[in-house]
Amino acid sequence: MSKPDLTFFCELEAAPLEKFFQDRFIMDDLKALNARLSLGILDLSDERAQVVKKLNKLGVKVIAWLLLPKNEGYWFNLDNHPQAVARYEAFKAWSAANELKWDGIGLDIEPDINTFQETRHKKLAMLPELFKRLLDGRRVRQAQEAYRKLVEQMHADGFYVESYHLPLIIDERKAHSTVIQRLAGLVDLEVDHEVLMLYSSFMRPHGQEILWQYAKEADSVGIGNTGGGVDLEGVIDVPPLSWEEFSKDLRLAHASGKPVHIFCLEGCVAQGFLEKLSTFKWDEKEVAPGSLLVRTGRGILQTVLWNVQRPWVLPVTLLGVIGGILVIKDRKKRQ
Repeated sequence: MSKPDLTFFCELEAAPLEKFFQDRFIMDDLKALNARLSLGILDLSDERAQVVKKLNKLGVKVIAWLLLPKNEGYWFNLDNHPQAVARYEAFKAWSAANELKWDGIGLDIEPDINTFQETRHKKLAMLPELFKRLLDGRRVRQAQEAYRKLVEQMHADGFYVESYHLPLIIDERKAHSTVIQRLAGLVDLEVDHEVLMLYSSFMRPHGQEILWQYAKEADSVGIGNTGGGVDLEGVIDVPPLSWEEFSKDLRLAHASGKPVHIFCLEGCVAQGFLEKLSTFKWDEKEVAPGSLLVRTGRGILQTVLWNVQRPWVLPVTLLGVIGGILVIKDRKKRQ
């Protein structure tokens, strides 16, 4: 079985990024694996531009993974589409000024990073806000239209576009719902290639079951975390994948027949995983994990989403049942 198409995420601030890519062996390993790099655009600095130029010169394909300042939500979401549009325009000007070459654009759709912090500290105090969001369907329509136009502009500018999504977006679609989008600020949008972030390290002990179930419905399977990423100040504090866990995730993702996105490059380098991938035995069989628990959970979730999206269905159904019982009783009395 041949090696899948590999893409590594890299999410470093400007100074650490510049120092990281002073190691020529990292770029040599990327070249040897014929891997792409999805580089987090945390800023539009000269240091980041110089790293991209170096990768361009060596022939490493680079995806521009667009991000926002933390005070604007960091990831793209339902409420910061004006900032996302402005960021893209600034990115284009920066790229042109530095003559940077990109293999595409990456749109990371996740909840506002500040919501994570608020949820950690407030919890129950967030319930009124969540209820308010649940009632506001207009936000979803506005955001979907704004992002649709943004993707159209990216295509018009000659860019291939991929998205990085939480797997729950698949269940949302199956339920023909916008409930998760309203509550969490996600945006369901059409792009050229959708990557599901199936990071088993965050979903232990059922991470690999979840990965296996959702991988079949992804355009590309995102695995991780190998160590790295944005600091969420204790909100998400889990150990990175071990080599044993990482190897199993790789083989499960490859067995799905899909390309693989790995989060993240800096974690792979720190743990010595990158060099091991050059001799990795992709053809070794991996036992598929059980699926009953995850399939059952997904079925319940989709049922809940379908019903919450259509709150009138339950009372109408109950009225119909009650009416039917009354009609039957009335007929029996007449008889």
